Amino acid sequence: MSEIRTVTTLRSKREEIQFSIKLYEDRIKQARADLAHVTAAIRIFEASGEVETMGRYVDVYRLYRRGEQITLCKEALANGPKSTRELALHVMQGKGLDTGDKVLAKAVAAQLIHALRMQSSRGRIVRDGKKGTALIWRLPVL
Repeated sequence: MSEIRTVTTLRSKREEIQFSIKLYEDRIKQARADLAHVTAAIRIFEASGEVETMGRYVDVYRLYRRGEQITLCKEALANGPKSTRELALHVMQGKGLDTGDKVLAKAVAAQLIHALRMQSSRGRIVRDGKKGTALIWRLPVL
Protein backbone atom coordinates (compact mmCIF):
# COMPACT_ATOMS: atom_id res chain seq x y z
CA MET A 1 0.00 0.00 0.00
CA SER A 2 1.40 3.36 -0.96
CA GLU A 3 1.77 6.20 1.48
CA ILE A 4 -0.36 9.26 1.42
CA ARG A 5 1.40 12.19 -0.10
CA THR A 6 0.68 14.35 2.97
CA VAL A 7 2.44 11.88 5.30
CA THR A 8 5.49 11.77 3.04
CA THR A 9 5.63 15.55 2.92
CA LEU A 10 5.28 15.79 6.73
CA ARG A 11 8.07 13.25 7.29
CA SER A 12 10.32 15.20 4.96
CA LYS A 13 9.49 18.41 6.80
CA ARG A 14 10.16 16.70 10.16
CA GLU A 15 13.63 15.61 9.00
CA GLU A 16 14.34 19.13 7.78
CA ILE A 17 13.33 20.61 11.13
CA GLN A 18 15.39 18.03 13.06
CA PHE A 19 18.41 18.92 10.94
CA SER A 20 17.85 22.63 11.62
CA ILE A 21 17.54 22.01 15.36
CA LYS A 22 20.84 20.08 15.34
CA LEU A 23 22.56 22.96 13.53
CA TYR A 24 21.18 25.47 16.04
CA GLU A 25 22.30 23.27 18.96
CA ASP A 26 25.80 23.09 17.48
CA ARG A 27 25.86 26.87 17.12
CA ILE A 28 24.68 27.30 20.72
CA LYS A 29 27.37 24.88 21.90
CA GLN A 30 30.03 26.90 20.04
CA ALA A 31 28.62 30.17 21.38
CA ARG A 32 28.81 28.81 24.96
CA ALA A 33 32.43 27.79 24.42
CA ASP A 34 33.24 31.25 23.02
CA LEU A 35 31.53 32.89 25.99
CA ALA A 36 33.56 30.76 28.41
CA HIS A 37 36.80 31.81 26.70
CA VAL A 38 35.90 35.49 26.77
CA THR A 39 34.93 35.25 30.44
CA ALA A 40 38.25 33.55 31.24
CA ALA A 41 40.16 36.29 29.39
CA ILE A 42 38.30 38.96 31.36
CA ARG A 43 39.15 37.17 34.61
CA ILE A 44 42.85 37.09 33.65
CA PHE A 45 42.99 40.81 32.83
CA GLU A 46 41.07 41.74 35.98
CA ALA A 47 43.41 39.73 38.23
CA SER A 48 44.53 41.92 41.10
CA GLY A 49 47.40 39.72 42.24
CA GLU A 50 45.74 39.11 45.60
CA VAL A 51 46.05 35.48 46.65
CA GLU A 52 42.48 35.37 48.02
CA THR A 53 40.87 36.44 44.73
CA MET A 54 43.18 34.41 42.51
CA GLY A 55 41.72 31.70 40.33
CA ARG A 56 42.98 28.15 40.42
CA TYR A 57 45.06 28.52 37.25
CA VAL A 58 46.86 31.82 36.96
CA ASP A 59 49.90 33.07 35.14
CA VAL A 60 52.62 32.74 37.81
CA TYR A 61 54.61 35.60 36.29
CA ARG A 62 52.06 38.05 37.68
CA LEU A 63 52.22 36.73 41.23
CA TYR A 64 55.53 38.30 42.20
CA ARG A 65 56.92 41.79 41.93
CA ARG A 66 60.22 42.28 40.16
CA GLY A 67 63.03 40.77 42.25
CA GLU A 68 60.68 39.46 44.94
CA GLN A 69 61.42 35.80 44.21
CA ILE A 70 65.18 36.27 44.34
CA THR A 71 64.93 38.23 47.59
CA LEU A 72 62.92 35.38 49.14
CA CYS A 73 65.42 32.84 47.77
CA LYS A 74 68.38 34.69 49.23
CA GLU A 75 66.63 34.76 52.61
CA ALA A 76 66.23 30.98 52.45
CA LEU A 77 69.78 30.42 51.20
CA ALA A 78 71.16 32.40 54.17
CA ASN A 79 70.44 29.25 56.23
CA GLY A 80 72.43 27.01 53.88
CA PRO A 81 72.16 25.33 50.45
CA LYS A 82 68.69 24.42 49.22
CA SER A 83 67.22 22.60 46.24
CA THR A 84 65.04 24.30 43.66
CA ARG A 85 62.00 22.51 45.09
CA GLU A 86 62.74 23.75 48.60
CA LEU A 87 63.25 27.28 47.30
CA ALA A 88 59.98 27.14 45.35
CA LEU A 89 58.10 26.09 48.49
CA HIS A 90 59.78 28.85 50.49
CA VAL A 91 58.88 31.44 47.84
CA MET A 92 55.27 30.20 47.76
CA GLN A 93 55.06 30.29 51.54
CA GLY A 94 56.47 33.82 51.57
CA LYS A 95 53.66 34.92 49.26
CA GLY A 96 51.01 33.04 51.26
CA LEU A 97 50.26 30.49 48.54
CA ASP A 98 49.14 26.91 49.13
CA THR A 99 52.34 24.87 49.29
CA GLY A 100 50.30 21.67 48.90
CA ASP A 101 49.30 22.61 45.36
CA LYS A 102 51.75 20.52 43.34
CA VAL A 103 50.80 22.05 39.99
CA LEU A 104 51.42 25.57 41.25
CA ALA A 105 54.64 24.49 42.98
CA LYS A 106 55.95 22.98 39.75
CA ALA A 107 55.08 26.15 37.80
CA VAL A 108 56.79 28.36 40.40
CA ALA A 109 59.85 26.08 40.41
CA ALA A 110 60.10 26.21 36.61
CA GLN A 111 59.96 30.00 36.68
CA LEU A 112 62.40 30.13 39.57
CA ILE A 113 65.02 28.06 37.72
CA HIS A 114 65.34 30.77 35.09
CA ALA A 115 65.70 33.52 37.70
CA LEU A 116 68.25 31.49 39.67
CA ARG A 117 70.30 30.74 36.55
CA MET A 118 70.38 34.43 35.68
CA GLN A 119 71.59 35.22 39.21
CA SER A 120 74.17 32.43 38.88
CA SER A 121 75.50 33.89 35.62
CA ARG A 122 75.98 37.20 37.48
CA GLY A 123 77.79 35.49 40.36
CA ARG A 124 75.15 36.34 42.98
CA ILE A 125 74.06 32.74 43.56
CA VAL A 126 76.10 29.56 43.06
CA ARG A 127 74.78 26.36 41.51
CA ASP A 128 76.16 23.66 43.78
CA GLY A 129 75.38 20.45 41.88
CA LYS A 130 72.32 18.22 41.86
CA LYS A 131 70.39 16.16 44.35
CA GLY A 132 68.48 13.63 42.27
CA THR A 133 66.90 15.75 39.55
CA ALA A 134 66.79 18.97 41.58
CA LEU A 135 69.51 21.59 41.35
CA ILE A 136 71.17 22.73 44.59
CA TRP A 137 71.80 26.44 45.13
CA ARG A 138 73.80 28.38 47.69
CA LEU A 139 75.02 31.91 48.30
CA PRO A 140 78.59 32.64 47.18
CA VAL A 141 81.36 32.66 49.78
CA LEU A 142 82.70 36.20 50.13
